[in-house]
Amino acid sequence: MRALAGLQALPDPRRGNPGVALRNSESSCIFLRMPTDTLIVMCTCPERASGLQIAEQLVDRRLAACVNIVPGITSVYRWQDRREAAEEVLLLIKTRVERFAELQQAVTELHPYELPELIAVPVERGLSAYLNWVAQCTTSIA
Repeated sequence: MRALAGLQALPDPRRGNPGVALRNSESSCIFLRMPTDTLIVMCTCPERASGLQIAEQLVDRRLAACVNIVPGITSVYRWQDRREAAEEVLLLIKTRVERFAELQQAVTELHPYELPELIAVPVERGLSAYLNWVAQCTTSIA
């Protein structure tokens, strides 16, 4: 693998696409995309009331900027060696990587399930203003 000697970091020329552009001495440009620190966390709940309670707590504690509550989810899963099916709501939680551990702890405490679904997916790209808003809303107040 060749070293990146002689490369100069430049501001990202593409709006809404976090990353860095590198230019070498021959003026060739290489763009390296870097993921944002924003996460979308998915969590299912047995009904809207428990989902709303969790959503409100996460936003109030600044662990989430926004939580969408999506009704009408049917989940088919294996639990205690039996196939189960349940009607649920899906929470789509917008947060940042650095807040995930606290968010996980809060969901574990608030959730009615013994084993809540909690899956985080990194946001690779997004509207810069929106991603900044997520960061602002999930910054803890000292």
